Amino acid sequence: MSLSSFQGSSFPGSSPSHPLAPYGWDADREAEFAPFAGQGLLPGRVVRVDRGLCDVVTPAGLVRADTEFVVPRDPMKVVCTGDWVAVDPEGSDPRYVRTLLSRRTAFVRSTSSKRSEGQVLATNVDHVVICVSLAVELDLGRIERFLALAWESGAQPLVVLTKADLVPDPAGLAHLVQDVETAAPGVQVLPVSATDGDGLDMLGAVVSGGTSVLLGQSGAGKSTLANALLGDDVMAVHAARDVDGKGRHTTTTRNLLVLPGGGVLIDTPGLRGVGLFDAGSGVGQAFSEIEELAQDCRFQDCAHVAEPGCAVLAALDSGVLPERRLESYRKLLRENQRIVAKTDVRVRNELRREWKRRGAQGRAAMEAKRGPRYRG
Repeated sequence: MSLSSFQGSSFPGSSPSHPLAPYGWDADREAEFAPFAGQGLLPGRVVRVDRGLCDVVTPAGLVRADTEFVVPRDPMKVVCTGDWVAVDPEGSDPRYVRTLLSRRTAFVRSTSSKRSEGQVLATNVDHVVICVSLAVELDLGRIERFLALAWESGAQPLVVLTKADLVPDPAGLAHLVQDVETAAPGVQVLPVSATDGDGLDMLGAVVSGGTSVLLGQSGAGKSTLANALLGDDVMAVHAARDVDGKGRHTTTTRNLLVLPGGGVLIDTPGLRGVGLFDAGSGVGQAFSEIEELAQDCRFQDCAHVAEPGCAVLAALDSGVLPERRLESYRKLLRENQRIVAKTDVRVRNELRREWKRRGAQGRAAMEAKRGPRYRG
């Protein structure tokens, strides 16, 4: 297959003359790759990974390469869709990926492993497009979870409310958008309908400026959205169930595709679980208004539970901060601490001290309620 069938417009800052410019190749990548060019290797970007093999787009075209030489002990360094790599030149049989170039960003979630391992879903992305279906009731907690991971990745999040045509009432749609905006400070929230085209121009303008990854649950309309942006039925699509709006996994692998208007799109399978993985910074950004309030608390280590002079609790009491929002913040912080504690002894010890402190406070509170006649 020729490279021309994959090409689109160049990225900002890329060299239009380079055959990999439509994929984001730029001067910094050129400089980083120079030592490998001296070894006769080819640069390329991974467009698909499947069972130890990957499809890599190179200046010579699309090649199939084995990842055996870069299988690491660290699961965070497994070859992933979006990676820039160095591969064997033409004539090599079999062809191997010899090394990974540096990752500028990476979207990572935790696996179900008891060892608390991370799974990299996409790399070198500029925008994380969180797809949320309006065919079902909004789950703001799940959106906040996606946003925490998106911020942690180093990319810019964007929430796309798909199937907006299913909410014909403009006032009702505006209310849903406002609810999500409250749960996503600093993030653009865009209602889109792939059926009638509403919002596609705005979304296309965003994703034309780099690499974007589509993330969301099954049935969120990611593949339909990808087809609309690509202007062709490239991705298979199945109808969602009417009862719960869920669909089958029409996308089974992560695929990197060049958009006709510029930019690159990575479509992904539906995600059932989105566990946090060392995402403390991302949680802070996803709840930036709480972090800002916390700066005015009387105590620097305020836990925002019952401390005097707590600015967060004051905002809660005044109605400025929704209770649901604070509870979600606390939940994600606890989850992230548990994940980090599995591999960080210092954090694990801090958690144990905190549990003991809270246990002592609870016992003291119970003693106070019982009164002196129950003592001794």
